Amino acid sequence: MPPSPAAPGMEPQAVALPELDAPVRPRDLGVVVCAYTLDRWDDLVAAVESLLTQVEPVGEVVVVVDHNEALLERARARWPELAVVPNAGQQGLSGARDTGVAATSSPVVAFLDDDAAAAADWSGRLADAYSGGPVLGVGGHIEPAWPAGPVGRPSWWPPEFDWVVGCSYRGLPTRRSPVRNSIGANMSFRRSVLDAVGGFAGSIGRVGTRPTGGEETELCIRARSRFPGAEVVHEPAAVVRHRVTPERATVGYFRRRCLGEGLTKVQVGRLATHDEALASERAYVVRTLPAGFLRGLASGDPRRGLMVVLGLAWTGWGYLVARARA
Repeated sequence: MPPSPAAPGMEPQAVALPELDAPVRPRDLGVVVCAYTLDRWDDLVAAVESLLTQVEPVGEVVVVVDHNEALLERARARWPELAVVPNAGQQGLSGARDTGVAATSSPVVAFLDDDAAAAADWSGRLADAYSGGPVLGVGGHIEPAWPAGPVGRPSWWPPEFDWVVGCSYRGLPTRRSPVRNSIGANMSFRRSVLDAVGGFAGSIGRVGTRPTGGEETELCIRARSRFPGAEVVHEPAAVVRHRVTPERATVGYFRRRCLGEGLTKVQVGRLATHDEALASERAYVVRTLPAGFLRGLASGDPRRGLMVVLGLAWTGWGYLVARARA
């Protein structure tokens, strides 16, 4: 599951980096958009154009194409003025993101999904959240753009499980607050932090449509462990809209993604610790889900309450099966 309010991390020796207090301007942002399929071409165009039309321009935009020559050629033809580069690492989102970091020179590297579009004031809101203390990185709010027409947001879908479609969910802070980790569709880090921790872990994370992830969680845990006292910040005012396709607005995808999240937590726990991998989720299960269950039962579609229970059960089952196999 994506971020919850920050939980205690490990206790290594502190590493002093004065840059963690440095103010950030929108033009200090280098934004990386990772893409892997031509099926999302229209979404990719919307994502990149949303960055090029910011009220406060960003410093640079880099498009990384994950092992797809046809998409690479088309993107280079569409944006000859931008850096459009192939993934130079292992196939998958982690390798693509690391390639994007290497292709930028900005002091802060932000990441936007290829099926998300940033609000016009996104760059200014994101940059402003780096003020006020040592900040490792900043993530923003991700609004689900549900399918148009009769599909829409399913009446049975609980808002507490919007993380299933990579979006912000009920239970996240509604004001600027420290969190354990940001959600990958809308996040940023200081370059000095990414350099210090060595980038994303290639052994975990999403490859293509496989419903797993966790690379941003593991990186944030590693960064907060490396620099005690510095925080990852959630800024709800920095908004992007993340498209939800009709095939994701289904019970089948909901179930697969919950099972995949259980597997992801085991993978993150192997690289960090299982306590860190589940620290925020414990509060989510104890505080957020019981209230969501009751709200769901009292809603216009009581199945929403049932899906809270099933979502928790499927996620827990995925975790237990992965632990047993390990």
